[in-house]
Amino acid sequence: MCSVEFHVNLHASIEIQSVKHGKKQIANIIIMNRILEFLPLITTVLAGIFTWEIYQDFKANKTMYLLWWTIGIFNFGLGTLSESINIIFGWSEGNLKFWYITGALLGGFSLAQGTVYFLFSKRFGNWSTCLWLIFIGVAGVCIILTPISLPEDFSGKLTGDVFKWQWVRYFTPFINIYAFIFSFGSALYAANMYFKQITKEARFIGSIYISFGTLLPSIGGFYTKIGYVNILFISGLIGLGFIYRGYRIIKSN
Repeated sequence: MCSVEFHVNLHASIEIQSVKHGKKQIANIIIMNRILEFLPLITTVLAGIFTWEIYQDFKANKTMYLLWWTIGIFNFGLGTLSESINIIFGWSEGNLKFWYITGALLGGFSLAQGTVYFLFSKRFGNWSTCLWLIFIGVAGVCIILTPISLPEDFSGKLTGDVFKWQWVRYFTPFINIYAFIFSFGSALYAANMYFKQITKEARFIGSIYISFGTLLPSIGGFYTKIGYVNILFISGLIGLGFIYRGYRIIKSN
């Protein structure tokens, strides 16, 4: 009898400990998610400092690639600023559209355009800039004008799923493909041009860092679409770190 009672009590104790352990794990996950949600604040501050540094270099050198990298990091910071606003003050239509324009339309493009001017001819850079700014301008107007349709179970996250005109989201793949080609492609181009040139090794290494840093937020954006929003916050911060590292390598040489 005592043996049966002992086993029953032991089983009950194990179940209680398992429940407590499970609750603790859930609490830790919630706390971690809350911490991760505030990463955009850190990224915004760092992007502001980085933008100021590049802008000072642009004022001294007046080169187009520095101008576009300044614009790119500034847009990067605006995108994370809108994420911070959403976390602190809650969701709003204006902030959603601001986030979409600065992030999806301008973020990757402006950084890639800086790389275009850095590695290719100024003529090609000017033509591509004119064409894409017209395209992005049209896309931006459509984003501003689209009505919003919120589902009943809306989570308050920043997402283009709530655009009533879903066709406006078809602009972004073209911009992202262009940004990918001239981010990842520039890494291959730099490898081909500078790898065996000792005097230009910094350009090769720096371009690799910048290209990878530019791609990371896009990877985070993919996970956002399938529900893992916090990965975007992490990839944004790490991506900014890679971009800054690459820029410092190029600048130091």
